[in-house]
Amino acid sequence: MTRTTFATREDHEQAVSKWHVVDASEHVMGRMASRIAEVLMGKHRPDYTPHISVGEGVIVINASRTGVTGQKRETRTYFKWTGFVGGKSRTSLGERLDNDSEKLIKDAVRRMLPKNRIGRSMLKRLKVYAGADHPHQAQTPTKLEIPS
Repeated sequence: MTRTTFATREDHEQAVSKWHVVDASEHVMGRMASRIAEVLMGKHRPDYTPHISVGEGVIVINASRTGVTGQKRETRTYFKWTGFVGGKSRTSLGERLDNDSEKLIKDAVRRMLPKNRIGRSMLKRLKVYAGADHPHQAQTPTKLEIPS
C-alpha cells in the first residue's frame, strides 16, 4: 500500500531558511524565470504540497544584463493604459530591460506563480537587484543551477 506524504510545519520552517542566488547575466530570461518560480513554489522538493509553502528564497543579481533570444528585444511590446482618453502607452522589451529590469523579471516570475494568497507570499521571497551586489550575505545563499 502506497502512502501519500504531505509537507508539515517543520518542512515549511526548514525550507524558509534556505536561499539561492542566480546570476541573470548567464541565463535567458524565460528559462530563468520558470526555474525561479519552480524553486519558490517548492516543486523541486520531493515533499511538495500545493497548500503549504515549502519553497525557498531566491536572490537574482545582474538583472540589467539578462538576455533574451531572437528578435524579442525589439519586437515584443508591453501596453499600459492609464484609464484616461488617449492614455495608452507602449514600450518594447528592450526599453523595459534598460529602464526597469528588476520589475520585468519580477513580473515574469509572478505570472508563473499561483494567483492566490500563497503565491503572493512566495513572491515576497524573491529579491531582484540590477547590479552584482546584494545585502543578503547573512542568509548564505547557494548558487542555483539552471539548465540551458
